[in-house]
Amino acid sequence: MPPQATSSACSASIKMRNFLIILSIFLFAGLARGGAYDDILAAANDNDTATVVDLLKRGMDVNTSDRAGSTLLMIAARTGNMPLLQTLLANRANVNRRNQYGDSAVMVAALNGKLDAVKALLGHGAELNPSGWTTLHYAVFGGDTDVLALVIAKGGKLDARAPNGQTALMLAVKNGKPELVRQLIDADADMDIANFEGVTAIKLARKLGHDDIASYLRSVGAVE
Repeated sequence: MPPQATSSACSASIKMRNFLIILSIFLFAGLARGGAYDDILAAANDNDTATVVDLLKRGMDVNTSDRAGSTLLMIAARTGNMPLLQTLLANRANVNRRNQYGDSAVMVAALNGKLDAVKALLGHGAELNPSGWTTLHYAVFGGDTDVLALVIAKGGKLDARAPNGQTALMLAVKNGKPELVRQLIDADADMDIANFEGVTAIKLARKLGHDDIASYLRSVGAVE
């Protein structure tokens, strides 16, 4: 083989070897990152704060989310893991990020009755009244009276309509929660608003057989 051909072949071999080395490095890094991704989500769901913090220090994104778009902050809010939630907030986790269902961390916290998480998230600028489903709606679904009281006190819009046309009061009636109905009425929720079908809270209570709620609404002046 001519010297020039030998030199070219040698150069090509070196280039191929370097390419394979670089490729293997990228593949290894990708596999490592994929493993860390699964590890940090599993740790968050298992309330393993130490592992989450360790992986964040190693470079994992504080806004890492699962395949449904639920972030580490949302997971901490759902489980009520305050040490993790506080750590994520201190590391500037996106407090108003939404998952594919439209849930934010504060909405998830309200739904699961995590009062301290709701307080912390609101203290870090969590949006209370987004368009569509609001934190107040989620608090009613959650059914925790302390969470509902906090959301009302912080300015939750009492008469905001959910996408299905129902207000928080209607949702409390629908779920058969007289204590929540009283809280909302005491806060001056409009009891005579009708949903898209023209059904008011008292009519909904009668339709669903919640006679105790219907009687209460009638006693405070709801229009039949």
